[in-house]
Amino acid sequence: MREAPRKLKMTPQRLAILDYLRDNVKHPSAETIFKAMKDKFPTMSFATVYNTLSTLSKANRLRELTIDPEKKRFDPDLKPHHHLICIRCGKIVDVKVDYGLKLPYAVKKGFEIIGNHIEFYGICDECRSLGK
Repeated sequence: MREAPRKLKMTPQRLAILDYLRDNVKHPSAETIFKAMKDKFPTMSFATVYNTLSTLSKANRLRELTIDPEKKRFDPDLKPHHHLICIRCGKIVDVKVDYGLKLPYAVKKGFEIIGNHIEFYGICDECRSLGK
């Protein structure tokens, strides 16, 4: 379960990472964000970026996605949504449709459902056109 939002000291690094993620729909990894921050913060380490992303995630400022088995991805869109994932290139696309899933009482096994996330897998247009 996620922690309740808390006040965070907004360091220049945190602000820069949040700014990079604002309206970013590519669901970047920590490595991608680290590379993007290198010019502005040449002394910032990968560990700092990773720890900052973890802190921001725990503070409900972004969502940590574990849908890529190779690396965690990060999503600034905190509104409920699902994802399309290309099995060839790893592209992730938001799906903003509420499917209104209702689990029968017997299936819930006493759980109180507070949300869901559906992952759709396929091959994106670009990979299909390149014959990947």
